[in-house]
Amino acid sequence: MRDIAFVAFLFAFIGLGFRKPFLFVLCFCYIDIVAPQRLSYFLINSIPISLIVFGLAIVGWLAVDDKKDVRWSGRQALLIALLLYCWMTTIQADFPVEAAEKWSWVWKALVWAIFLPLTLRTKLRIESLILVMLLSAAAIAIAGGIKTAAGGGGYGSLQLLLNENYGLYEGSIMSAVGISIIPLILWYRRHGTIFPPDWRVSIFCFALVFACALLPVGTQARTGLVCLVILAILSLRAVKHRFLYMAGAGLLALAAIPFLPQSFTERMETIRDHKSDQSASTRVAVWAWTWEYAKENPFGGGFNAYIQNHVRVEKAASGYDPDAPQNDEPTVYEEHSRAYHSSYFEMLGEQGYPGLALWLLLHAVGLLRMEQLRRRYLKTRRAEEQWIAPLATALQHGHIVYMIGSLFVGIAFQPFIYMMLALEMGLSTYVRRREQEAGWRPLTARPAQVPARHPAATPG
Repeated sequence: MRDIAFVAFLFAFIGLGFRKPFLFVLCFCYIDIVAPQRLSYFLINSIPISLIVFGLAIVGWLAVDDKKDVRWSGRQALLIALLLYCWMTTIQADFPVEAAEKWSWVWKALVWAIFLPLTLRTKLRIESLILVMLLSAAAIAIAGGIKTAAGGGGYGSLQLLLNENYGLYEGSIMSAVGISIIPLILWYRRHGTIFPPDWRVSIFCFALVFACALLPVGTQARTGLVCLVILAILSLRAVKHRFLYMAGAGLLALAAIPFLPQSFTERMETIRDHKSDQSASTRVAVWAWTWEYAKENPFGGGFNAYIQNHVRVEKAASGYDPDAPQNDEPTVYEEHSRAYHSSYFEMLGEQGYPGLALWLLLHAVGLLRMEQLRRRYLKTRRAEEQWIAPLATALQHGHIVYMIGSLFVGIAFQPFIYMMLALEMGLSTYVRRREQEAGWRPLTARPAQVPARHPAATPG
């Protein structure tokens, strides 16, 4: 029954979408984040829903949507270069079959990031995309937050909506993304217009922030805790009373410690010494292997090149103290085909130095552009522009949190992150168009005539 209702809704949505093609864009963003077809039992999961809506969004925009205000961003050119380079490494990959499997969804994420900014011509569209992204991620974050508050959770055992490590349903990835969207949630609480700010919007936004903050506890992902600390530090830029903020944050952290499960605190303690944890020590060994691999293969080995790795790791015994001779000897074990667990080493191993350089340049330019917009509109007095600087700040903070979190999670091609990049590009081109229109004057216009002053009024 649920599948039939979804298909009926989809056909009705398609009919409406050809009148308002931007609805296809929002629909694909929802499908790409939540993947509702994977929640189905038999009907929807047999239909390529994502690919159908992807095609409808692009065809609808080409055929119906108004394109007079479309602006191109230099970062879209960088995305095209990255797309072509990834295609080249895919056809020359060390493992062609496995590489083609990852390429089948990576190219859609990159093409979508190139296409999406072209549709963001108005503030309403920018806000609509933010709202769909937040609500889509909220469906996952709220489920995880409720289960965590009810006493559930555990590393690798917290089931969000799907019991599989797909997309945002993987614990470490969702923890990083959940923390990165907190600035956008707080921005919408103050500047949203689709749901105008009132007490109901505030309660929902604060509850969603709390659910996102609980994700690192429920998933017991160290990445989430690091991202939360980074976001707390970045927030000092936006608060007025910084010392009061730091004192309140410190007291809140101390008050939360007694309520944290023991398994969470024990896992977080491994951040100080990676050799005491098998997962962390293996990651470091894989990073070292990837560094050596890139020296011999500077253009990378294509997607999923990690399959060929073979690492030997020494794990310190529990409670290991190097100064105490009575401790047990470290445990030595070997692992094969271990994933990179780092976006930076993922890019280095799969796409080599050129791919890593393109990827870093793409993110660096985005961060710098958001800083430019933030400074330019920070003290504007125009009511219609007061949302720009806070949004640029929220996107920049979320972007930085992602860049820190991606140090420990392989999310170099995570579609949700590329939607955030598209938001940045859409905001940048929207502001640039407004500035050009405000400063444009017709060449044929005559200067305003200044009335001649009466001779008697002339001094002297």
